[in-house]
Amino acid sequence: MITLKNILAATDFSEPSEAALAYGRALARTFGATLHVLHVVRDVSTAYGVEGYVVSTPQLQQEIEGAARAQIDAVLVDNDEPPLPARGVLITSNAPAAAIVEYAKREHIDLIVTGTHGRGAVAHLLMGSVAERVVRTAPCPVLTVRHPEREFVIPDALVAVAKA
Repeated sequence: MITLKNILAATDFSEPSEAALAYGRALARTFGATLHVLHVVRDVSTAYGVEGYVVSTPQLQQEIEGAARAQIDAVLVDNDEPPLPARGVLITSNAPAAAIVEYAKREHIDLIVTGTHGRGAVAHLLMGSVAERVVRTAPCPVLTVRHPEREFVIPDALVAVAKA
C-alpha cells in the first residue's frame, strides 16, 4: 500500500499551479498527509546594470518576498473541517527546480505535485521546463498537472452532497 505523509505542491501562482494545488490538497486530505506549499522567488537583490555595474536592490527583494508570502498565506486558507495540516514555504533561488528538489530531499517529501504549462517544443527548447527538471531529478514520484485538469477532483461540498 502507498503511504503519503508529506506532499509538496510547488506553485508559481499560475492556473496550472492552482490545479496542482487542488490535486495536492485532495491527496493530502485522502492520505492524512501534511501539505507543503512551496514557492521559489527569484533573487533580484543583486543585478548587473549597464556597463557591468552592480546594482543592489534589497528593498525590492523584500517587497517581492513579502508579496509572495501573502499569496502563499492566501492559498493555505482551508475552511474545511478538520483543517488540513499545511505548511507554507518560501525559498529564494535563481534555480527553481533545484530548490524544489533540495527541499523535497531535506523534508522527506513522498510526492511532489506541480503544474505544467504544456508549452510546445520550440517554447520548451527556448525556455526550458521547471516541471521537467523536477521530474528528472526528484527523489520521489512527481505528479504533473495541466490546466484545465480532469474532472476527477471535485469540491468537498459536492462529495458531501453525493454521500447524502
